[in-house]
Amino acid sequence: MALDQLKAFLVRMQDDPTLRQQVLAASTADDVAQIAAGLGYEFSGDELLRLSGQKVGRVTVKKQDLPGEYN
Repeated sequence: MALDQLKAFLVRMQDDPTLRQQVLAASTADDVAQIAAGLGYEFSGDELLRLSGQKVGRVTVKKQDLPGEYN
């Protein structure tokens, strides 16, 4: 299940400073999903965005609103 994969990735991220920096430098939720995919985790950027505002372990998922971003 993708939600389990996402939560496992967030738990790993909280204890890995290098991974945390990569995620914080990512521009979009899809970029974060691609970083995770490279480590064997499977979830989409949309699934990540659905967790916005929720806390998983010591990580709080926050959607960043970028100026000039249009959907």
